[in-house]
Amino acid sequence: MIGDPTGKNVTRKPLSREDVAENAKTYQAQVFKILDPDKTEVKFNSAWMAAMTSAELIQLAARNTVARMLERDDFSKRYKGGQPIAIHEFLYPLIQGYDSVVMKADVELGGTDQKFNLLMGRQLQEGYGQKPQVVLTMPILEGLDGVQKMSKSLNNYIGIADAPDDMFGKIMSISDELMWRYFKLLSFKPMTEIESWRAACEDGENPRNYKVALAQEIVARFHGLQAAKAALDSFEARFQRGALPDSIEDVQIKVDDQGMPIANVLKNAGLVESTSEALRLIKQGAVKIDGEKLEDPKTVISAPAKHVYQVGKRKLRG
Repeated sequence: MIGDPTGKNVTRKPLSREDVAENAKTYQAQVFKILDPDKTEVKFNSAWMAAMTSAELIQLAARNTVARMLERDDFSKRYKGGQPIAIHEFLYPLIQGYDSVVMKADVELGGTDQKFNLLMGRQLQEGYGQKPQVVLTMPILEGLDGVQKMSKSLNNYIGIADAPDDMFGKIMSISDELMWRYFKLLSFKPMTEIESWRAACEDGENPRNYKVALAQEIVARFHGLQAAKAALDSFEARFQRGALPDSIEDVQIKVDDQGMPIANVLKNAGLVESTSEALRLIKQGAVKIDGEKLEDPKTVISAPAKHVYQVGKRKLRG
């Protein structure tokens, strides 16, 4: 409800109590695909923050300095760039750190972008006479575009709750180079085995074989082995194994929440010169999506999605 500034160069809009409660439901639905709910205790820090008086909040704020807050990378960049930083944003890392004090946390997990906040917990715990928590961080995973971090707001993500076919298809859509990053951060395979696969690809083996293995491993983790096998069968049926070349030029097309008409997609992918040409070719039956002839010229493509678009016999984009 404070407005988390994490990783942002601008102030993030605070959420209402109702928004927080609704988001919490989705977080729990996702995390309980990994954690055992019977062994997990969910806490809302409003249980102790709502009881904190204004005097106590000021005392908490007195345990840190503005100079220390400006050591945080995103605050520093905004300050140097003349962008406003609201005082309430300084409270966020303080309150996250205070959560560790109240919970007497032994370990706190987070992404590398949370390092400042996690260390704040250690600092406050020491100030309150507690043994400082252990901080474990993980690198931020790049999204499907291979550039920006995976984020729902950037529409470049693979959701834990995605259907098996969607999850499989999105993993297959990543670049061959990004695949190794995903293997390192997501796979349970030994790094020695992963490095041997990478060496094999550098010697000429098709990376697609290993990308399939990665997609199956991830789908199986969240949906089971049978779902992973079915997703592979569905993927291969859609792409008509052997009917398309192994190497298809990849293009990234930004699509908003409303989607993009197929004619615009074909034009932006460089497959046609104009939307009118696209519409004409669709009517002539010369356009395919994932190996299937497109019949409806009013088709709208949603994102995020990975498809193979074909115009005529030789023009393909993925």
